[in-house]
Amino acid sequence: MIEYKYLRPVARFALIGLVVVLASGCSLLKSTDKGKSIDPPPIGANEVQDGSKATLSTAATDTNGKQAANETKGMTQVTLYFKDENGFVAPISMNIPSTEQIAQESLQYMVEDGPVQSLLPQGFSALLPKGTQIKSMNIIKDQKLATVDFNNAFSSYNPQDERKIMEAVVWTLTGFPAVEKVQFQLEGKAMTEMPVFNTPLDEPLSRAMGINIELSPGINPGQSTPVTLYFSSETATQFMYFVPVTRMVKRTDQSTAAVLEQLIQGPAENDGLSAVIAADAKVLNVKQSDDKSLITVDFDSKIANNDKKIAADTMQSIILSLTESTGASQVQITVNGEKKAIATDNQNYSTPISRPAHVNQLKL
Repeated sequence: MIEYKYLRPVARFALIGLVVVLASGCSLLKSTDKGKSIDPPPIGANEVQDGSKATLSTAATDTNGKQAANETKGMTQVTLYFKDENGFVAPISMNIPSTEQIAQESLQYMVEDGPVQSLLPQGFSALLPKGTQIKSMNIIKDQKLATVDFNNAFSSYNPQDERKIMEAVVWTLTGFPAVEKVQFQLEGKAMTEMPVFNTPLDEPLSRAMGINIELSPGINPGQSTPVTLYFSSETATQFMYFVPVTRMVKRTDQSTAAVLEQLIQGPAENDGLSAVIAADAKVLNVKQSDDKSLITVDFDSKIANNDKKIAADTMQSIILSLTESTGASQVQITVNGEKKAIATDNQNYSTPISRPAHVNQLKL
């Protein structure tokens, strides 16, 4: 993963330029809210309904793509973003007490020494500085814009965490279906740049900014296409989780093919992530429905093990990556043209599978 703070000046400013381009939304990454939904709790007077976007759970999916809520009474499941031991921004899903201001309250759980600090998996840490308070959050529903007002304690972070903080806040809030863009304020005043490393905030941020940005070797940032890939990682205590990585690849309008190609290529060396698809697996065919909501991928038999089953995390990674990068809401997998893509969790992925509701669930 590239840390732009430590690059040589030319490369550093090139990547800052890339960050500005992505942050302004000038990329192929689009919101994937359309075509999928979960059963939301009631909408509060000042807040939005819950329903995280970039997530994975075992909740049942009905024929309309809706997922049954997997929540304890009086609690709401949310997906929050923290820093793992490798420096990646990664999602963790958990139940927190229900409130009408659920999105605003979610950010308080991402503050250092906050309510769940001691419950996070080994190596995970909160990104928002100690003492940070969310003074208010205003959501303009017709614009799907959330304006977040932080107190001055928000400014006391390490410079190398600036980009990670932006990603964590934006990806958490855009996990709620009523939010697609986020604007930062500090003590009631709009930020035009972040307060420490001065990353520009000329426009509201969306998921088009990417997450854990990685620039492929030899790629010109101005002539690239972003694809967001979900690779796996594991803590020393055997907590397995997915990490989203936005990789900048050679410019293409075939984003589906690019996602699959990069998943097979695997993560960058020595970054602590694990490949999710066998390197010798081949994609035989890819089709997308006319309305762009369904992607069908046909693999050869090398994607499966000797028992002719496909690893469940392989299937989950493919679904998360394709829906995140293409806007499709469902994915189905076939093997050598046959609808027998059975995973190690015994689920048949040859029928359309909707993007799930929560990923990396933390059992409290």
